[in-house]
Amino acid sequence: MAGAARGVVVAVDGGNSKTDAAVAAVGGELLATARGDGFRPRTTGLTAAVDTLAGVARDALARAGVSPADVAHLAAYMANVDLPGEEERLEKLLLARGLAPSVTVGNDTFALLRSAAGEGWGVAVVCGAGINCAGVAPDGRTARFPSLGPHTGDWGGGGELGRAALWHGIRGEDGRGPRTALTAAVAAHFGVERAVDVGVGIHLGEFDEGRVNDLSPVLLDAAEAGDEVARAVVLRLAEEVAILGSVVLRRLGLLDAPADVVLGGGVLRARRPLLMDAVSERYADLAPRARLLVPEEPPLLGAALLGLDHVAAPSSAHNTLRATFRYP
Repeated sequence: MAGAARGVVVAVDGGNSKTDAAVAAVGGELLATARGDGFRPRTTGLTAAVDTLAGVARDALARAGVSPADVAHLAAYMANVDLPGEEERLEKLLLARGLAPSVTVGNDTFALLRSAAGEGWGVAVVCGAGINCAGVAPDGRTARFPSLGPHTGDWGGGGELGRAALWHGIRGEDGRGPRTALTAAVAAHFGVERAVDVGVGIHLGEFDEGRVNDLSPVLLDAAEAGDEVARAVVLRLAEEVAILGSVVLRRLGLLDAPADVVLGGGVLRARRPLLMDAVSERYADLAPRARLLVPEEPPLLGAALLGLDHVAAPSSAHNTLRATFRYP
């Protein structure tokens, strides 16, 4: 396949839980995909995170039968790359790896937006392990948030839901908060007698703190079963998803115009009815002309389309890639 693949783009979509890569010919034909570990520079260190990213890209190239010498461009759209300086640093590191003669690095919200927004502009809200939002205006202007956590005003995502489940479960158990089904659900999820045993186990190193993220669906289940404490947390998340998107629409001058708002990340992609109904209701109040989309296509497709944009591939190439793309 190497002879037919000359002139390719490599696309990477990196999240906390996994990193996906695709190789596409400049004519839009998908040649190969690959998947590896998550991109977590803040926990594994930047060097190890870049090693993971580069390894997945090389795996995709090998599966396509393509050498790095045939790569026209590398487009990497990553979680945990939230500031312009972080994007520039990662671009330089990837260039130094020799994977491509040119590299574009951006936040994964832009890949989500490109995967689904029909006109290539609009707003994307990612709610996975964390939460983020970015938008692109028809004239190319962008708006985004730092999205570094509570210290930059952020709340939401699966991690936040998991922490809320544990917090409320313990407080409902010891009397500091209202009684809640989360108490028994949290304890059962970890196989212990009491919710507080989970918190103590994390402190003692008996449980990996990262497992708290796994409580996100536990909280959603409790909310959908009618637990008022869990329900309040879900409604707060819906409010955050709507505030993020509506503020970016306003910054870009799109609040009063029809515009796509693409909802992605594991929490939103699951389409949990209580959460999604609440999100729709809040957008109806804050941005009534917004068109809410939960795409079937993965952000990796958006990263590949952005790679084709960079090499000025014709619209037929984009159409070919959309028609033939398959998730890893």
